[in-house]
Amino acid sequence: MSNVWSSQISFQNGLLNLSGIAAPDLARDFGTPTFFLDESDFRSRAVSWKKALDESFGENAGSVYYAGKAFLCVEVARWVAQSGIGLDVCTGGELAVALAADFPVQKIQVHGNNKSVEEINRGIEVGVGTVVIDSLYEIERVAAAAKKYGKSQAVLLRVTPGIEANTHESIATAHEDVKFGFSIASGAAWGAIQALRVHPEIELRGFHSHIGSQILSTYAFGLAADRLVTLLTKYRDAFGEELPELDLGGGYGIAYLPGDEELTPIEVLPLLFDAVQQSCKKSNLKIPKVSIEPGRAIVGPTMFTLYEVGTVKDVVLESGEVRKYISVDGGMSDNIRPSLYGAEYTAVIANRVSNSELVLSRVVGKHCETGDIVIRDIQLPADIKPGDLLAVPATGAYGRSMASNYNHLPRPPVVAVFEGKARVILRRESYDDLLNLDV
Repeated sequence: MSNVWSSQISFQNGLLNLSGIAAPDLARDFGTPTFFLDESDFRSRAVSWKKALDESFGENAGSVYYAGKAFLCVEVARWVAQSGIGLDVCTGGELAVALAADFPVQKIQVHGNNKSVEEINRGIEVGVGTVVIDSLYEIERVAAAAKKYGKSQAVLLRVTPGIEANTHESIATAHEDVKFGFSIASGAAWGAIQALRVHPEIELRGFHSHIGSQILSTYAFGLAADRLVTLLTKYRDAFGEELPELDLGGGYGIAYLPGDEELTPIEVLPLLFDAVQQSCKKSNLKIPKVSIEPGRAIVGPTMFTLYEVGTVKDVVLESGEVRKYISVDGGMSDNIRPSLYGAEYTAVIANRVSNSELVLSRVVGKHCETGDIVIRDIQLPADIKPGDLLAVPATGAYGRSMASNYNHLPRPPVVAVFEGKARVILRRESYDDLLNLDV
């Protein structure tokens, strides 16, 4: 199962170890459930995406923007800055985290399909490098904010290239019937371009596309690149000038189950360069600076969730087969993805060796929902019992970000582990935190 764990994970005598610290010690010191983040692995992945972009695109390499929606806190924002890459934020809250981390504002890209006037004003006021325009209303809002603060604001126009990415419907974002961007096929994108050009306060730098998440084929990325280059060509032919930038988004898939495929930077970026180069050559167009937005691909594999088993019960199915229900001390409040769109995970007993036979099992949470399922079907040792520790890998992307307080359960902490030392970077919520919101 090595492909689903971060680089500093090892298994010794049945104990899961992160950077030399055994799972029982992590549980004793920080409690459960807890997200444990492999800091070394995170930093390495961030740098590897930047290196691959630079090596593949050379002088045409734009920026790597870490997609903060995957997981963001002040300390992680600092790591991103130290890795030399940018940060993509899509709400005022994510921008506030970046500013609290003293993130270089010129390396911040502001995203989102419904940015408020307040969010746009704040971004332009502090000097963010790029705003990604997602609606006609935003053109007027960005122009007004740029006037207010006496700035020329660089923007990209988010377009939908009409691609049915091979992923779950909930995380596919580039076909026609979605809330994001301007359709190329319908002419909406061209209308937005014309609306942008009447505002001298706005500098249109190019186009942005994000085709979806957890995509494991490079073909769709190449197709999106070709359609955006076609739009660049149309712009040049109409206005006599070339736009210098493309942002081809993220969505690169990672491994969640043993044997899963994943898209690595050294695999996808040379192919992406070839696609852009060939498309530009057909149109006699200069290769633009190309940016990307990996989020899940950086943080996803660097984190695992450690739970404690609370109860175990055998349930006899209609077929006569027995399914073991293993209840842990978290659930859909710290990982909504299985309930939301059927995401699959694996798990291991992290505190001991078991030589017991493997049996059909289901890992469930402690919430008042039948659908509160962490892992729907998994083979786990028959002797699993209350007090055992269960580790679920690859929970860095969207686990803590999408966490809730359902049933008034406090959200888990995030603990960074680096070179044999562990420290809290996002503390566990308390009941007092929950009660403080009551008026």
